Amino acid sequence: MSESELNLSPTRPYLSRAIYEWICDHNLTPHILVDATQPYTDVPVQFIQDGQIVLNLAPHAVHRLNMGNEAITFSARFGGVSKDIYVPFSALMGIYARENGQGLFFDPEEYANINIEKNDLESKDNDESEQKTV
Repeated sequence: MSESELNLSPTRPYLSRAIYEWICDHNLTPHILVDATQPYTDVPVQFIQDGQIVLNLAPHAVHRLNMGNEAITFSARFGGVSKDIYVPFSALMGIYARENGQGLFFDPEEYANINIEKNDLESKDNDESEQKTV
């Protein structure tokens, strides 16, 4: 049976949560690399370089971090201004420790055949927000 026949969900959300926990358990600084050109991605545009942005997910740097199955959401300050961040997992390119670069970088084709609509993302993440808050 192929993955599509089994109707398996992408592994990126699960692996990301595990690597995030591992990084924090070792008192390292979790960073994510985001493809800011992906639909529904909401990040501070003034910090995007070559269509990408690196975001610090350290517990002291973010507020209300939620890593559900559809997106990563949190609030953070950029240049002294608070901003709500929304990163669908289809836009997540990697998660790694700033200090040593260890982590995971993902296959960009994993979400190629998955149709994502914003309404689906918002409703699923709202349902999961209390369960998956990190």
